[in-house]
Amino acid sequence: MPKTAVPSAPEQPQVAPPDDLLDAERELLHKYQLHELPEEDEVPLENHYHRLQINLLHELTYQLFKNRTDFYCGGNMFLYYDLQQAEKVIQFVQGQRRRAPYKGPDFFVVLGGVDGTKDRKRWVVWREGGRYPDVIIEITSPSTKSKDTKDNLLLYSKVFRTREYFWYDEASGELAGYRLQGDEYVPIVPSARGWLWSEVLGVWLGVSDAPFLGWRYRRLRFYREDGSLVPTNAELAEAERQRAEAERQRAEQERLLREQAEQRLAELEAELKRLRGEP
Repeated sequence: MPKTAVPSAPEQPQVAPPDDLLDAERELLHKYQLHELPEEDEVPLENHYHRLQINLLHELTYQLFKNRTDFYCGGNMFLYYDLQQAEKVIQFVQGQRRRAPYKGPDFFVVLGGVDGTKDRKRWVVWREGGRYPDVIIEITSPSTKSKDTKDNLLLYSKVFRTREYFWYDEASGELAGYRLQGDEYVPIVPSARGWLWSEVLGVWLGVSDAPFLGWRYRRLRFYREDGSLVPTNAELAEAERQRAEAERQRAEQERLLREQAEQRLAELEAELKRLRGEP
């Protein structure tokens, strides 16, 4: 573990939701004549950069845990953590509230003890055994920076008990991270490169301008402990293409050398015959 790390909070336990909570949810849905909690409100949650960054984090997380099915990562999806918040979201979606309550983080990971093969359109804490995100990453903007850098510190530490929280501001290049100790978040000390170590994910979080899907921005990336980038699928494919090309060139070089050696041997044998006077 890198020496800049701070001891983390213990992994969240999985607790079955009480029956009365599920009954209360059914009553709430009946009250608003819904079959399911809303999954969207038709309000765009991201710009082009934002969407690409979240897609990149998804891809890298699945690359990190490609041999596991006991994790879930989500982004720009509604996260319901209590019935009061759920009712306010419903009211906002139905136009009964002018301001939206908390709807969900930009990106989150729940690691261990969950069915990662299950398709979800929303994360409902009481349906997931009481599991909150273990890691949350917010991609902040001028309109969300106050919430991301102040309000969310309280919500994620006191209510969610999220073990690690990071936020990144692409415009200013600011990257900050916090790790839960007891009931409080403690800032994660950056490395000499300005990277932050995630004990939960087992990677550094840092900034790279490597292209993604043809676009070059300063994006948040994952780095392994040795400093190497966790590759995207395209980067893996390119590395494999380069490996195959290097192998092809090596084989071609060996063939040429072999042919040259055979030709030289034939010339020497012919010269030997001539010196011996052989036909």
